[in-house]
Amino acid sequence: MRYQFYTADVFTDQPFAGNPLAVFPEAEGLSPEQMGRVAREFNYPETVFVFPPQEPAHTCRLRIFTPGIELPFAGHPTLGAAYILASIGRIPLSGAVTPAIFEEGVGPVPVSIRAEQGRPVSAQLTAAQAPEFGPPPPPLERMAALLSLDVSELRNDDLTPQALSCGVPFLYIPLHNRQALGRIRLNRQVWAEAFAGYWAPHIYVFTPDPELPGSDLRARMFAPAMDIEEDPATGAAVTALGAYLGLRHPAADGTLQWRVEQGFEMGRPSLLEVEADKVNDQIAALRVSGAAVLVSEGMMEIPKA
Repeated sequence: MRYQFYTADVFTDQPFAGNPLAVFPEAEGLSPEQMGRVAREFNYPETVFVFPPQEPAHTCRLRIFTPGIELPFAGHPTLGAAYILASIGRIPLSGAVTPAIFEEGVGPVPVSIRAEQGRPVSAQLTAAQAPEFGPPPPPLERMAALLSLDVSELRNDDLTPQALSCGVPFLYIPLHNRQALGRIRLNRQVWAEAFAGYWAPHIYVFTPDPELPGSDLRARMFAPAMDIEEDPATGAAVTALGAYLGLRHPAADGTLQWRVEQGFEMGRPSLLEVEADKVNDQIAALRVSGAAVLVSEGMMEIPKA
């Protein structure tokens, strides 16, 4: 059968930047095997397949595939799908902000689509799953070897390595500066030996040393377990990063905000906005937002599995 698809670049307002995404807005009839094959054919970090919702009050159901696995939740596919579905009229806009609810593996994900002059420009998601904290990570020396850096370039002070998940588990590794971030070369042998079987096999490295005015952090993400060598922008990782940073912030209450740069070392500059609501020193809600831009549309002939 022939299926229509659209592609967008997410966490950017410029084509050929940000994180590319393919969306199939009418995916009924496709099997998980077929969806996996399509994701491998595109070879984007993620491909989204849209189905009718199981709960009539919700907008639709999303299934998200990397070239290697299906994910229960991911930020850039959620926001990119919202943008594309609004762009093609599948989600009718209702003013400056249009609400939607996507069914994903982690549960219902609330989304707000922001429009200007009747056209979508960005979207924001609210995490459906509270942050979960993983076990202690491998030793600092192993993390340095994984990144091909000296152990002195990793922070272990007020910022420490920690594993968290808001649906997808990441190991957060802080560095002192973006010069070290730019020198990272992931050692796949060390990853296979010490990190592939760890609770959080996906590696998110960041530093509070950004390049652009108005940014707070610079980051890179590596996910061999997803068949993603490096990701230009990782919404699921930034979601849990809001919890990581929020719990370390001295404020006991309020809404905290950060802007994260990612993908610059890949030539795909991306800007991700994350917010954390903090109540009585606890994280009450996490939100991630970003712009998107439509890039292409087409038809794909998908053979039977």
